[in-house]
This record gives sequence, C-alpha cells and structure tokens, in this order.
Amino acid sequence: MAVVDLLQLPALAPPGSPLVGLDLGEKTIGVAVSDTTRTVASPLALIRKVKFTGDAAALFKLMQSRGASGIVIGLPVNMDGTEGVRCQSNRAFARNLLRLRDLPIAFWDERMSTMAVNRMLIGEADVSRARRADLVDKLAAAWILQGALERLRGA
Repeated sequence: MAVVDLLQLPALAPPGSPLVGLDLGEKTIGVAVSDTTRTVASPLALIRKVKFTGDAAALFKLMQSRGASGIVIGLPVNMDGTEGVRCQSNRAFARNLLRLRDLPIAFWDERMSTMAVNRMLIGEADVSRARRADLVDKLAAAWILQGALERLRGA
C-alpha cells in the first residue's frame, strides 16, 4: 500500500480492525490504539528508539497483538502551515515502514498536541515532571489518533 489521505484509510483497513496512532519523537515513539469501532483512542505503549528495524518490529508486534491494520502518524506542521525538518523525518519514517510491511498509513496534523497534553497533565491532573515524561508521548499519540478518528466520523 502507500501513504494515503486520511479519508481513504477506512476503505483500506478491514472493518472492525483498530487503527494505531503514532507520535514520533526524537528518542521515543508514542503509540495509541483505537477500539474496533474506531471511536475511541487509548494510549498503548512507548517505544524507546534504538534502531529503525528494531523499532519497527516492536511497532508491528504491538499492532499484531491488537489486530490493528492501519497507522495514523502525527505530522508536526509549523504554525504557519509549512512543513519543516520534523515533517520530513516523519514522512521518511512512513516510507521506511512501507518497505517492511504493506499497510495503509495516513498523516494527521499534530500541531500543539504535545503542548495540549502537557497542559492537561500539569493543570488538570497535577502529574509530576518525572511521570509526565513517561506519559506525554503515549497521550500525544492518543490525542493525534482521536483527532483523526473524529475527522473520519465527520465530527
């Protein structure tokens, strides 16, 4: 398959199979998963980046354990709508995944996702800095995936 428009993703991923959302950081990959109805995104795991092939294997193992059939990757678009180096890196990550596995991948504009999650953890949940470090990327992945799921539902 290929990188597709988000609205094409449901037609390419078997009905009843969850989708996975990714927040790609420099050192970690936050992973979230949807339910089988693709209504709710939940934080799933944090993959500590070591080497791409190992990172991809860990991701594919998580996907297999949940029966997930498609991926939504957060795209860190600049506030003015342009794409910088981080967007290029995320697009390259998707291309590299496709070299290893045939599956549909879509991108979702993740502007402000990490900031919003941090604000929630500090302000509403009063989570310590050390605990936030473990949660932020997984929660950002869920934020990204939830936004994509709502767009797919037309919300």
